[in-house]
Amino acid sequence: MTNDDTTRPGPARPVHGPLLSVRDLTMTFPGGRGRSAGPVRAVDKVGFDVARGETLGLVGESGCGKSTTGRMIVRLLEPTSGSVTYDGRDISHLSQRELRPLRQEIQMVFQDPHSSLNPRRTVARIIAEPLLVQGRTAAEARRRAAELMELVGLIPEHIDRCPHEFSGGQAQRIGIARALATGPRLIVADEPVSALDVSVQAQIVNLMGRLQRELSFAHLFIAHDLSVVKRVCDRVAVMYLGRIVEIGPKARVYDAPAHPYTRSLLSAVPLPDPVRERARERITLLGDPPSPASPPPGCAFHPRCPKARQICRTETPELGPPAPGEVRQVACHFPETP
Repeated sequence: MTNDDTTRPGPARPVHGPLLSVRDLTMTFPGGRGRSAGPVRAVDKVGFDVARGETLGLVGESGCGKSTTGRMIVRLLEPTSGSVTYDGRDISHLSQRELRPLRQEIQMVFQDPHSSLNPRRTVARIIAEPLLVQGRTAAEARRRAAELMELVGLIPEHIDRCPHEFSGGQAQRIGIARALATGPRLIVADEPVSALDVSVQAQIVNLMGRLQRELSFAHLFIAHDLSVVKRVCDRVAVMYLGRIVEIGPKARVYDAPAHPYTRSLLSAVPLPDPVRERARERITLLGDPPSPASPPPGCAFHPRCPKARQICRTETPELGPPAPGEVRQVACHFPETP
């Protein structure tokens, strides 16, 4: 049985509004050595909501700040500024002691499954540990661990094996089972399939989509592959150099992207139809992404943007409210119109 603390009713929960609300979230890392090495703003005033039971995809190139955003949300990193509100409560600067009761409600699935699992512990102990922390008995925790293994598609009889005895895809299923052990209401998945073989990626994506539908947890799915995000997400937020440049319903973003960066990303996603693949427009960006240590003035995307004009070089576009008749937000001076 659980201890008294886990059975006492908590404070009343708000029944309206988003489960997760991020506002002006910023992360600045100190610069390295050298006179010219200044601070690096990895995340710059990011804001979005995640509704209860919703899956939001956060996509962008490597180094754009999406993983840093996820780690700030689960408080593995302390935000420099801004707020993270979970279920109506600002958790941005809670102490570790204050965060402890919330840990069971907010869980994370990491990118590299093997490095996130303790190699010296059995699968039973890895999955059961969050339950033991909550006060469950060893027998209860082990029984639940076996149930979770079956839920994620693993053989419960393998519960006493160690992580190195499993493939990468199986190890990620163990990580997912561990995240589900406490019955979380929000899961942040940080590139959960990028370290896996292509043949395994679809299996894990399908698994996470099924689990989200069955268990109704809210899901922030971080990835750089838009074709992966399309399979599991309700809405999509596109990130570039620490800022969100476009956010909206999946169908709207994929079918009619408004930001030039979103259009370029989607133009690189292969189409299953060879005729459409040959006929469609390819958008080739100029150069490499700028360094977060020395971002360009104005719109950070303007050095690579084929539509850039003078205002783009001097004024930073903000992610304002949707335009009349629109359902998505775009941070661009000259967004595409349908």
